[in-house]
Amino acid sequence: VQLQASGGGLVQAGGSLRLSCAASGGIFSAVSMGWYRQAPGKQRELVARITSGGQTNYADSVKGRFTISRDNAKNTVYLQMNSLKPEDTAVYYCNADIVTTIGFLTTNYWGQGTQVTVSS
Repeated sequence: VQLQASGGGLVQAGGSLRLSCAASGGIFSAVSMGWYRQAPGKQRELVARITSGGQTNYADSVKGRFTISRDNAKNTVYLQMNSLKPEDTAVYYCNADIVTTIGFLTTNYWGQGTQVTVSS
């Protein structure tokens, strides 16, 4: 299973970015998918997560500004980030709990990070 993230970049404060993460390879179902971020010198933290049924949860710091969504048919999760702040600057990582076609085991996977930089 691979998670391929894209969409990071440099944006001014108040701007928007949209991250995408596509899961592929040996997937029976993606139980839940989400985004985490890690700023320099800080621990990785949850940004948002969404289940296959559409239930979501967000970090308090992004509520009202970020929206997570998914396309179950494409095993893809999106993160729409609006009203970005300099403190949102971090490497953003895609994460998913996936039931694989081999053994039908649920395994947690991480994608490669994508850098988001918000300038003031």
